[in-house]
Amino acid sequence: MEESSFLAVINCNQIVTLAGPARPRIRDELRDLAIVKNGAMFVRDGLVEVIGSQSEIEEQIDSETVVVDAAGGVLLPGFVDAHTHPVFAGTRVDEYERRALGATYEDIAAAGGGIRSTVAKTREATEDDLLEASRRYGSWLTRCGTTTVEAKSGYGLTLEAELKILRVIRQLGYVPTFLGAHEIPDEYADNADGYVELIVDEMLPAVVEQRLAEYCDVFCERNVFNVEQSRAILTRARELGLGLRIHADQLSRNGGAELAAQLGTVTADHLEQIDAHGIDALVGKQVQPVLLPASVYCLGRDRFAPARQMIEAGLAMVLATDFNPGSSPTPSMPFVLSLACTHMRMTPAEAITAATINAAYSLGRGNEIGSLEPGKRADFVIYDCKDYREIPYFAGVELTSSVYIAGDVAYARAEESEAPPA
Repeated sequence: MEESSFLAVINCNQIVTLAGPARPRIRDELRDLAIVKNGAMFVRDGLVEVIGSQSEIEEQIDSETVVVDAAGGVLLPGFVDAHTHPVFAGTRVDEYERRALGATYEDIAAAGGGIRSTVAKTREATEDDLLEASRRYGSWLTRCGTTTVEAKSGYGLTLEAELKILRVIRQLGYVPTFLGAHEIPDEYADNADGYVELIVDEMLPAVVEQRLAEYCDVFCERNVFNVEQSRAILTRARELGLGLRIHADQLSRNGGAELAAQLGTVTADHLEQIDAHGIDALVGKQVQPVLLPASVYCLGRDRFAPARQMIEAGLAMVLATDFNPGSSPTPSMPFVLSLACTHMRMTPAEAITAATINAAYSLGRGNEIGSLEPGKRADFVIYDCKDYREIPYFAGVELTSSVYIAGDVAYARAEESEAPPA
């Protein structure tokens, strides 16, 4: 029988617990972070046991307890990044430069770039190559305070290449989503329905048989997968036991939100082009919007998802990075929080709730992670600041001091030497 392990985190100026109802938070609940001031936390065997005053926790510390001094910083649950595409080969820096010179995302895609350029490189890469690259990106995600990652396939677009990506996702320990319907591959350029049949008849059954995914996603968009094609894929995925997610209303208003409502998908992601009718369709359907402001920023666009209208409508908001090599090459949830506050008029508290406990529920893990409460996994981050609002406020500054997953150190910033002011 293994011995128990004990960890105490002391000297926290704020512990942002997010303790509250056992469900996604909506409306005013998004601003209730259940902060414990000047507190401490005790962890046993990787689970939160007690959060309370400094004196309460100090009473439990003995010679076998590992003590972590937060040095007056902020203790926050680890971010739950509920929408990423982190397994790919190569980069798209050439397209990044072309966009700077005026080319649009659609222009580049029409010329054979975009997703299809990454598909070509990823098909050629070995599984080991992909794993090595993805571990590098994963270290960035962790360093930015993320402790749980949802990861999509979608850069293979053949049965074997998609399975290869999903196997890498499994090795990384991410929440796996099958996104074979990410783009129409070149070999099916004139036969989109034929590719849909391939997904429905071959890809989905193989993914389920090999237990490589929990969810199925579709890029429902003009010139990619229309509403009926998306419906066919998601309906088959549900029949096979997968949860449903959908890229909806990102580049155009095409009925993706309404399809999400009709099917009762777990999430509807992007939604930059959604209107009042689309928002109304989602109300009461338990569909969580996953908003991705970094992709709007990185594409040089100015239409962000209408977060305030969604909050007022009572939708359980989620924020994520959309980390990918093309439209959102950022692993930083603090950057996403900053964009959400600045461009989508979310408060820092709303943004943090959307990136932690609400995101956890969108992945079916709200009872395990996303908040710091007794019995939950001790996934937490210590920030080098006095107030949680500094995390989005100081945009581009790495305030992450250390990151813990299940009570174990996943990242610790090296001690900085004192340098004279410039």
